[in-house]
Amino acid sequence: MLERPAHDVAPDLINKVLRVGHHAGRIVEVEAYGGLDDPASHAYRGRTKRNNSMFLGPGTLYVYLIYGVHWCANVVCLGPGNPGAVLIRALVPASRGRTTPTAGGSPPTVQNMSGPGKLCRALGITGAHDGIDLMSSDQVGLFDDRDGVDGRLIVGPRVGITRGTDLPWRWILEHGLSR
Repeated sequence: MLERPAHDVAPDLINKVLRVGHHAGRIVEVEAYGGLDDPASHAYRGRTKRNNSMFLGPGTLYVYLIYGVHWCANVVCLGPGNPGAVLIRALVPASRGRTTPTAGGSPPTVQNMSGPGKLCRALGITGAHDGIDLMSSDQVGLFDDRDGVDGRLIVGPRVGITRGTDLPWRWILEHGLSR
């Protein structure tokens, strides 16, 4: 499923569940980054210490720090040495009735999972999770869920970038996220 270009994988990640320990959220917004041929991708200029996880292969969790403050989580696609990744931009709590505090100390809500940095903080994702295999890890995992949220899938340009802005590589589940 993940051994395809990021722009093909991205819409298929909508409604998947990202679990970190006892906390989980349903993916409702993503952006695709193509790798070596995408000027907005961290892999565009080749392999570095920061983006090494993008080159490890499909199912790897690529976590990086942005603005020196916020962690961002990506699902790596394609094969080893051929980087591509899907940025997870927003989640909704997988269990709306949950009262257990998130790693950030507050209950999981749409508001504290409605951005790449916020969702990482809510789930406790940090640089220590970079390079984890989402398919085999007992710490972090990506799962199918038969109780997905219905809604219209909106496609549009990526946000927060200055290059590759013309590509319609952002997907949002309209019903799943209200901002």
